[in-house]
Amino acid sequence: MKICKIIIAALPCLFLSVGVSAQNPPQTPEQREKQMTEFIDKEVKRLTDMLDLEYWQEFYVDSTLNHDLRARQAEILDMQKARVENSDLYMAISDKWMEKIDNSFKRFFTEEQWEKYWKAGAKRAQKERDKRKNKK
Repeated sequence: MKICKIIIAALPCLFLSVGVSAQNPPQTPEQREKQMTEFIDKEVKRLTDMLDLEYWQEFYVDSTLNHDLRARQAEILDMQKARVENSDLYMAISDKWMEKIDNSFKRFFTEEQWEKYWKAGAKRAQKERDKRKNKK
C-alpha cells in the first residue's frame, strides 16, 4: 500500500517529466507518442488493479488520461517552443491538468474507489497543488 501512495504522490512529477524531457536529448514526435501511450497504458492498468474498476470505468480512465495528458503535453510543448524557462509555469500547467483528471475520476469512481484513490496519494497531491496555488 505504501508503494501505491508513493506512486500517486509522484504522478505530477512523472507527468511533468514526460513533457519537460525536451531538455534531454531531443525526442522525435514518434518517441514522445510511444512514451505517452506506454505511460497511459501502465497507469490505466495500475488504477484498474488498485480500484477494481468496471470495464466502463476503465474506458473512462483511459479516455480521460489520453485526452488530458496529451492536452497537457501539447501545452508544455508550446511553452518549450516559445522558449519559456520558468519552471513554475510548467508546474502550473501540470497542476491544472492534474486537477481536471482528478475531477473527471471523481465523477465516475464509486465513493469507495474515490476514497481509496484519495487515500493512496491523490489527497497529498491535491494539498501540494493547493499550496503552490496559494503561494502565488
